[in-house]
Amino acid sequence: MHADEEAGDSAPDISVAVVASETPGNVGTIARAMKNFGLSDLLLVDPPPLDPDGEAYGLAGHAREDVLPNATEISFEELAREYHTIACTATTNEDATEHVRYPAAEPADLVEELRGVDSQVALVFGRESVGLSNEELAELDRICSIPASASYPVLNLGQAATITLYELRSLTVTDTQHPETIHRRADEAEIERLHDQFGTFIEAVGHPEHKQEKTRLLFRRLLGRADPTPREVRTLVGLFRRGSERIADETGDSSTD
Repeated sequence: MHADEEAGDSAPDISVAVVASETPGNVGTIARAMKNFGLSDLLLVDPPPLDPDGEAYGLAGHAREDVLPNATEISFEELAREYHTIACTATTNEDATEHVRYPAAEPADLVEELRGVDSQVALVFGRESVGLSNEELAELDRICSIPASASYPVLNLGQAATITLYELRSLTVTDTQHPETIHRRADEAEIERLHDQFGTFIEAVGHPEHKQEKTRLLFRRLLGRADPTPREVRTLVGLFRRGSERIADETGDSSTD
């Protein structure tokens, strides 16, 4: 696996276990979600047949190349004995009298909890129709539930796994497509050049002279809130310049060049 080294030395080794899935496609969907979020160790308890030409591999995306074919079959007893287990279930924590273990954590709550876990961790997902039984839940260490509408709180197995793995991504993903430096405000010199060009433009279009100062101030406030990127600033500078030049060509006024 898999865990992000930058998350700290205590970031756990996380596996995903699927117990008695009734639909091969959901196993493939879970494998794909694992690949999306930096996990590779898939554990299968009483799995359905996983035909390389069937639905599971068809829905696994690139996970068909490694996660799915390298999945390990394991008994539920081995799973409970050898891993720090987190049961992922549709059960909510609204009433402590109704559940085997209370309260249930939300997926996002697990991030800090798991940083301090030294043993291997397994996120355990159950059957599509009935989930994990009360007997199985009693054997596992922690319960996790995804908050959803009270009128229909039960999620599809593949959806539940994808949401849970997404919430744990800070523990498992080292190279996302959304780095922290994705947005950079243009340099002030570039922005001032845009202000100058805007001033030239409003003069060229004949904006009333007594309104020009307030209009420039309005534009400055707008840019201050917008945090424009270098490319955005260059585009606007070019747009205002071309507009000013076209007006000058049409009126014979060379003062905007």
